[in-house]
Amino acid sequence: MIDYQRHFTSAIEALHAERRYRVFADLERIAGRFPKAIWRHEGEAREITVWCSNDYLGMGQHASVIAAMTETAGAMGSGAGGTRNISGTNHPLVELELELADLHGKEAALVFTSGFVSNEASISTIAKLLPNCLILSDELNHASMIEGVRKSGAKKQVFRHNDLTHLEELLAAAEPNRPKLIVFESVYSMDGDIGPIKAICDLADKYNAMTYIDEVHAVGMYGPRGGGISEREGVAHRIDVIEGTLAKAFGVLGGYITGTKALIDAVRSYAPGFIFTTALPPALAAAATASIRHLKLSQAERDAQQRQAAKAKAVFAEAGLPVMPSDTHIVPLLVGEPDLCKKASDHLLERHGIYIQPINYPTVPRGTERLRITPTPLHDDVLIATLTGALVETWHAIGIPFAAERPTSLERSDKVTPLVVSQAGG
Repeated sequence: MIDYQRHFTSAIEALHAERRYRVFADLERIAGRFPKAIWRHEGEAREITVWCSNDYLGMGQHASVIAAMTETAGAMGSGAGGTRNISGTNHPLVELELELADLHGKEAALVFTSGFVSNEASISTIAKLLPNCLILSDELNHASMIEGVRKSGAKKQVFRHNDLTHLEELLAAAEPNRPKLIVFESVYSMDGDIGPIKAICDLADKYNAMTYIDEVHAVGMYGPRGGGISEREGVAHRIDVIEGTLAKAFGVLGGYITGTKALIDAVRSYAPGFIFTTALPPALAAAATASIRHLKLSQAERDAQQRQAAKAKAVFAEAGLPVMPSDTHIVPLLVGEPDLCKKASDHLLERHGIYIQPINYPTVPRGTERLRITPTPLHDDVLIATLTGALVETWHAIGIPFAAERPTSLERSDKVTPLVVSQAGG
């Protein structure tokens, strides 16, 4: 007899042995009081403060977004009724795709049920439709991009993170007439660094390659209308495919790609991850459209978020906490050991009522385990001061080295261990 369950048990035991087993906190967000939430644990309910949400601007609880969702659900029901192939496209989804195409200055857009699916389905389909395609992929690309590359069946070459010299070497060595697809990100979510978008576009032009950029941690956050880093740097028109999410700064759910009408139509017509998946419900589409329209016109949320992120970095550094270098809104604190990282997270939640999920291998390289903090416009100076005090107490209580106690300067994870499979939540 085969003991099937033993295989599953052994797999979980292996995660425990490698100190990679993950526990999810039971949280209930409180509408109108973000970043406050209710933590339910062992039969008790307690109010806590969330410091690691990807709802970067608090738009998930914005009045116009909630109103659009509730009004549309009341008028059109809760679900989409099936795949777009079977049930057609609900009108709010048509409006959403027009809004997204306009956001990035592209001819068309296509919405998927998540950012993971949009990357996986789009990259694999685009590469399959290009005969003998060569994919050049940044080594710190998200797991969804890596999965799309794998499923394409195309030959891939991985270039060192943000290393333009290495990328050019690979491009120059490829056959000139061979189709080439460069896939990379704008904001890398674990370190908060930014890809050299303009320089990659220059190389793509020089070697006749297509470009595919993941802007999931940047859309809504950067650029005069929230079009991401590519909009901020004035290079969106040079990128063939801009991919993004509706589930982070826009505060809803779903993923998407934008590009030419021909490319979008080809993915729509050939990608199994689109064809055979139930469409995004109309209420979610309407909520996402409301969020995008608001952030196209309002700079207030972006300005406040950048101010609070900068404030948090400065206050943490002044307190001697090991703030890792970050060019963006993401604020990583180096712990450097998985057990300590988990203990710090548990201590913050249980003693201080502060929720920050530990980030361990394989999301980041071993030895760079961290707490990833994402201040929002709604994390005011008082909350930052409270968090700083809690972190300092936790560092002492758990025995985590402060910045001055570390033998070397803090570095980005890409300088520590290559070829990490990023598996950050998307």
